[in-house]
Amino acid sequence: MQRMLNFSEKEEIVRFILDNGIKILNLCHIPEDERLRTLSFSLKDEKRINEILEFGERVDGSNLFSFIEPGKSDIYIMPRISRAFINPFSTIPTLNILCDYLDEHGKPLDIAPKNVLARAEEKLRSSYSVVLKALAELEFYIISKQESEIVFPGMPDKNYHESAPFAKFEDLRNEVLVTLSNVGIDTKYGHSEVGRVFSKGGIFMEQQEVEFMPQNLAEMAETIATAKWIIRNICLKHGVSVSFSPKISLEHAGTGMHIHLCAVRNGENIVANPNGTLSAEALKMIGGILKFAPSLSVFGNTTPVSYLRFIARKESPMHICWSARNRLALIRIPLWWNFIKKGEGKDNLKETFEYRAPDPFADAYLLFAGIALAVNYGLENPEEALKIAEDLHIEGAGGKRKRLKVLPRSCSEAAKKLRRDRRFYEANGVFPKKLVDKTIDKLRAYKDKDLWKNLASKPKKIEKVLGQYLHYG
Repeated sequence: MQRMLNFSEKEEIVRFILDNGIKILNLCHIPEDERLRTLSFSLKDEKRINEILEFGERVDGSNLFSFIEPGKSDIYIMPRISRAFINPFSTIPTLNILCDYLDEHGKPLDIAPKNVLARAEEKLRSSYSVVLKALAELEFYIISKQESEIVFPGMPDKNYHESAPFAKFEDLRNEVLVTLSNVGIDTKYGHSEVGRVFSKGGIFMEQQEVEFMPQNLAEMAETIATAKWIIRNICLKHGVSVSFSPKISLEHAGTGMHIHLCAVRNGENIVANPNGTLSAEALKMIGGILKFAPSLSVFGNTTPVSYLRFIARKESPMHICWSARNRLALIRIPLWWNFIKKGEGKDNLKETFEYRAPDPFADAYLLFAGIALAVNYGLENPEEALKIAEDLHIEGAGGKRKRLKVLPRSCSEAAKKLRRDRRFYEANGVFPKKLVDKTIDKLRAYKDKDLWKNLASKPKKIEKVLGQYLHYG
């Protein structure tokens, strides 16, 4: 199968469609819920192809974004010629093109999350010549119904890096890796994760992880949405299901989406010093993220079950702190390749720090926008940021001296943190006021302030709540 197609001109894509017998053109776009959407066109002739590529199409924005009013709902989706790929699941020759959102004047839609991120990235770039790159670890559970006894059952929650025959879905995961590559998404690796669940009714769940290569923030947000679409379609093909829920069972491992970050200035990663230690610039960035971590939860942890993942622990962060290697810290410094000398094949994008709070239900564009603003704050306020980093380093004196604050425990609490910090996000028009209002309203509507306290002794009701989010996001 062909990889992503590298088109730079409209004429190139028209010629490809005609030469390769493409019958359907899909305009794909990523709305508020970040689930890939599709508008399909039958390709009659060259004139029609040119028309679609030139003008895109008008769509109902109020059905895609909660913060667009029905009375002014018309927006445009505009094909991005550089991001096209053959649909790997269609039985009819089909070309998918990812699109951007435009307003009624043909300008980038101000309130679209991707354009919020673009403004946050520009603020960071123009202020400090820094470009953030992100690497996401996407975890998920493959779910199947067992018609017969599993020959190699393994142990519950002992599935980390397990191999076949104990890992049941190794081939499926590898098919995911190959398909991602074929549509132009580079992965670092895939492996079975900790979770293995045997539940009532013969349902078996096995946790997997796919980790991507570092990309610019907007590219990574798009990658996450596209990867979920691919994983779901491959699972459908194999007659199994998949869940990206942060918590599928109270007793078993939760599902995170850890984000590794590096910062590039003039082509060099500034996270590390030349001697391989953490740079002062990185400490400022970490301090900025820790300062705004409570309100960042709004974008990284968007549903009530997201907060059950924190409460239940199992290598999930709760305390606002950072550490070298400790997987219970909110920000972790993973092991670097310090034994490899510069100029001997070392990829400096391997030097990252890992933000461990987000889960696969995250609003990735808005999360990355918030992270970019927090990093900018840390660089802009070095004394404060360095003090925060010193105080919240759990291997240092600060972490032992002070009682650590914790992340929000519910959507309701996270909404309060966003309301407290909203001026920070709205400054210079990066986050539109209407978007912040709607985000707060959405989180408050869950009314989950005491949800888990009230359900603590009611396992059946907890299972019902978890089931509601099994196929969300």
